[in-house]
Amino acid sequence: MTQAPTPTADTVRRLVRSLLKDGGKDGGKDGQEGKRGRDGKDPEQGRGPAAGPEVRPATESADPATWWVGTRHVLRLAPDRDATVRQRRELRLRDLVRPHVPVAVPVSVAHGEWAAGLTYTLDTKLPGGSGEEHDVSAVGEADLAGLLSGLREVPVRQAETLGVPRAAPRSLEALRRAAVRAAERLAGADEFDAARLNQLTAPAAAQLAAQSGSAVLTHHALTGGHLVVSADGRVRGVLGWAGAVVGDPAEDIAGLALAVGSPAAVRAATLAGYGARPCLRGLWLARCDTVVHLAEALTGRDPGRLTSLRTRLRRAWEPILLERVTDLRDTDDAP
Repeated sequence: MTQAPTPTADTVRRLVRSLLKDGGKDGGKDGQEGKRGRDGKDPEQGRGPAAGPEVRPATESADPATWWVGTRHVLRLAPDRDATVRQRRELRLRDLVRPHVPVAVPVSVAHGEWAAGLTYTLDTKLPGGSGEEHDVSAVGEADLAGLLSGLREVPVRQAETLGVPRAAPRSLEALRRAAVRAAERLAGADEFDAARLNQLTAPAAAQLAAQSGSAVLTHHALTGGHLVVSADGRVRGVLGWAGAVVGDPAEDIAGLALAVGSPAAVRAATLAGYGARPCLRGLWLARCDTVVHLAEALTGRDPGRLTSLRTRLRRAWEPILLERVTDLRDTDDAP
């Protein structure tokens, strides 16, 4: 098997120069050239037109696949064939989702192959910071509610026609058992009070099993890094659609619990029309996940990852009024 090439700054610069030459100086709108000074340089970038806009890795990875291009675009390179399949599907899915949701979804201004069989997309950069930098306000929670409502309205059959896979609901009971074992390890390390998991009993987990016929299009990765949040707490956009699946809507509620905290996630889901069962299921998926993942990370040597997981655990375990699982047989669970 031929090894995929490693993207370098030179690779990205050559690709970006060819794209801009063919129709879009970074800093322009809809592929049109932006204004330049009398010396022919882009005043925003301070670079000559031959050099093109500044490019820099968006992460500290040894093989970065995402690059900032100037101040208005982001270039994403698929590093392998599986990522290429997901990226091609993502481009089509974003067009399907965009009319249904009240927040921005990235637009690709150019896409193609950066190496044989490996794709790229040059996307507009959505204005705002990440959900890890800004707290979501009450109005921002309404934005999240609109997102959840909109995803439920996307025709499942159309999403599956694009190649979006269907994912079976996870067993909350199996996850609960794993979390109980993990909580004991965390308690021994003075990281977590294992008794807090007593709120989720085996019968309660059974009551919170996913209901048949409830599958919808789910983003499936609603992390803080994928939420674009403005300084005033509004959710302006959502990134990272490559992992979307048709499946359990509680997974997106769980993702929001980790990103913005359990109270805000449950309020947004309730405002979107979800009832007690999917809200509680999402809450406990998030709580059990954070316990399991933090216990696994304690044996690693990445302090940054530990800090992030501790933050997620704290958010997931923020107290809310809808805590304990009671008899849900007569509960209106909404769509």
